[in-house]
Amino acid sequence: MKRNSYFFISLLLSVVLFTSCITEDEYDNSPEGNFEALWQTIDRQYCFLDYKKQEYGLDWNEIYSQYKQRISKGRNNEQLFEVLADMLNELRDGHVNLSSKLEYSQYREWFDSYPANFSDSIQRVYLGKDYAQSSGMKYQVFEDNIAYIYCGSFQSGIGEGNLDEILNKLAICDGLIIDVRNNSGGNLTTAEKLAARFTNEKVLVGYMSHKTGPGHNDFSTPKAVWLEPSLDRVRWQKQAVVLTNRRSFSATNDFVNRMKILPKVTIIGDKTGGGSGLPFSSELPNGWSVRFSASPMYDANMQHLEFGIDPDIKVNMTSEDMQRNVDTIIEAAREYLHNHKE
Repeated sequence: MKRNSYFFISLLLSVVLFTSCITEDEYDNSPEGNFEALWQTIDRQYCFLDYKKQEYGLDWNEIYSQYKQRISKGRNNEQLFEVLADMLNELRDGHVNLSSKLEYSQYREWFDSYPANFSDSIQRVYLGKDYAQSSGMKYQVFEDNIAYIYCGSFQSGIGEGNLDEILNKLAICDGLIIDVRNNSGGNLTTAEKLAARFTNEKVLVGYMSHKTGPGHNDFSTPKAVWLEPSLDRVRWQKQAVVLTNRRSFSATNDFVNRMKILPKVTIIGDKTGGGSGLPFSSELPNGWSVRFSASPMYDANMQHLEFGIDPDIKVNMTSEDMQRNVDTIIEAAREYLHNHKE
């Protein structure tokens, strides 16, 4: 079985299950019918209801009573969308979205309530005008012989040959900074491909399960998730630092979880944004699409990753540094790497 095929198998099983759940009941295309369809879909298929009840007291039955009072036959589409979006925001999940032809909802407090800890303009100072770029990643060698790679997205694929070229060019450096701040995610296999360049052995990095029924706690036995080295390819052998902020989300959250467990990798910056549930999409009677977390992922200690991963060294960008075009987090990483030369 190919590496990471369990992701797709688990997701396929979830799709089959969710489809069967959705067809158990039929709802009419009215404000009441769409409300019932959405609440029931989340109740049966969302994967974090029990966990979030434990974490912050989410009571999905109470949410039903609270928001049903806001539903009436006279509501137009704009008013209905607002009520349903507000209800979904109670889940505090950036992977939960409601979309129509005209509107799109997303819970944003997971990053809006925290410092940005990233500045495009300051980063351009560090990259300079002569930076190199490959597979969507920008990289540069600082004057102190520390290498810097900025990976702003995992949406597109990363070529193995491109990674070989980048790591070969940077091999002379004393240490490597991988900046995934403001990387909101993308493809899990792309994130894994990059992480595989930082280990020489197979490592247990977590577990994954999927819903097996409509109950809030109906899950399959967690399946181990392994990070395997990229064989016959260039792998980084020195110290590395990964920079994170709250906008490091979804597949980037998974990347940080993989990197955090490796002995020569240190995470510096702010807590990641989380987003550990693999998303699934469904449709309401009126044609609106709802996306929600369907399959939970855990770390190697079977702890949830949904609300983010703490850095090894917590650093915020200071206003004083920003006024001087200095990135406090990059500077902390450079200092760390100089103090841990091999």
